[in-house]
Amino acid sequence: MDTLEAGKENGDTFSQQSMTEAEEKEYRAFMRGLKRRNPHETEFHQAVAEFAGAVMPWYLQHEEYHRAQILERITEPDRIISFRVTWETDSGEIRANRAWRVQFNHALGPYKGGLRFHPSVNQSILKFLGFEQIFKNSLTGLPMGGAKGGSNFNPKDKSDREVMRFCHSMMIELSRHIGEDIDVPAGDIGVGGREVSYLFGQYMRLENRWSGVLTGKGLSFGGSAVRTEATGWGCVYFCEEMLRYHNESIEGKRVAVSGSGNVALYAAQKLIEKGAKVVTLSDSGGFLHFPEGLPPEHWTDLRELKEHQRGRLSDYRGGGTYHADANPWGVPCEIAMPCATQNELGPEDAKRLIENGVLAVCEGANMPVTHEAAELFRARDVLHAPGKASNAGGVAVSGLEQSQNAMRLSWDREEVDRRLQKIMSDIHARCVADGSGGGSRVDYIKGSNLGGFRKVAEAMRAYGAV
Repeated sequence: MDTLEAGKENGDTFSQQSMTEAEEKEYRAFMRGLKRRNPHETEFHQAVAEFAGAVMPWYLQHEEYHRAQILERITEPDRIISFRVTWETDSGEIRANRAWRVQFNHALGPYKGGLRFHPSVNQSILKFLGFEQIFKNSLTGLPMGGAKGGSNFNPKDKSDREVMRFCHSMMIELSRHIGEDIDVPAGDIGVGGREVSYLFGQYMRLENRWSGVLTGKGLSFGGSAVRTEATGWGCVYFCEEMLRYHNESIEGKRVAVSGSGNVALYAAQKLIEKGAKVVTLSDSGGFLHFPEGLPPEHWTDLRELKEHQRGRLSDYRGGGTYHADANPWGVPCEIAMPCATQNELGPEDAKRLIENGVLAVCEGANMPVTHEAAELFRARDVLHAPGKASNAGGVAVSGLEQSQNAMRLSWDREEVDRRLQKIMSDIHARCVADGSGGGSRVDYIKGSNLGGFRKVAEAMRAYGAV
């Protein structure tokens, strides 16, 4: 058995580029040490493996970073805060959940990253998300470090008052560890405007001051225009840049979108505006298929269903064909936009997409494509934008919200959207610079990882042994 196959048996993953024998040896030794220090954290292992495989050749060529152990240090969080959140149901019963804040790296600025409320939340998932956030934030060019947090609390089956009591209880502990110059959380899965508002209100009560300590706030109390739309719109802007660079256009392309939360809905909105045909949306129960593309009026109805009624796609009667217990990746399309959750698109899904002629995959979620699926896309020259580049629009506008709060002003939608488009264009340029290798085809996984890493590594080396 050769070393490559042996490594795959042991669960290692490989970069999108080939490595020399010496580089591969260093990579394997690094991954063995990381897994030994972080046992059973499979999502975290996966995120680090993709990153380390992409940057290892460059890292080993720069002795000053290797000697400073930057790779070992950057994969160890600055700190992980774990705590209990006790709250009361409407019927007077006491409940307790676990919560975490992973403050991963603040070499470039205050910690920045969302809070996720979902039963699946655990330390491994939050470490993977916080680690990815370091490089996503670096790519935006804004002064933000990387963090992530959340709880295994499920807001879906709770009343507004139960959600309020949980958020108020969580902030009692979280407030000790955050601040506008320390750590600025935002929303994520299960944490929208309602939850951010409850958290922010409690923070003000505890601290007796108003500060931009959370982003994703309402427009009436310090929030930014375009924050709700930012991740989905930004993903489309990046996809448009990627296609344009490779002499393609987004107009007229069929796009299979997974998910039906904020990212998916607003990606669909912008795709329709750009002249693309959105052929699918999905949730955990199945997907809706629109063979001729989702009409704008149906998009409005679906937003009402998902955002305000908190309903299921199976309840929608306005058009499209619903397929229960299935994902959208068998639907013929030129662009796939996975916007639901991690590891939702596996190798069999990738094969179906390739057979149906997919040109590009643009990630709206964090790490939604498995390594095996990514390798299949690479082998067939499918353009593949990883989430740390293509879904950076959300944190970019969060950073713009921080700037507006610090300056005590508010930009209009056109100004924020203009800045968002510029940031996504700049991220694409960084990916091209570090991922093209002088060729006509861009390795966006390599480009995004290396482009994000170099800036953080330089800052860490400049600080010395801290």
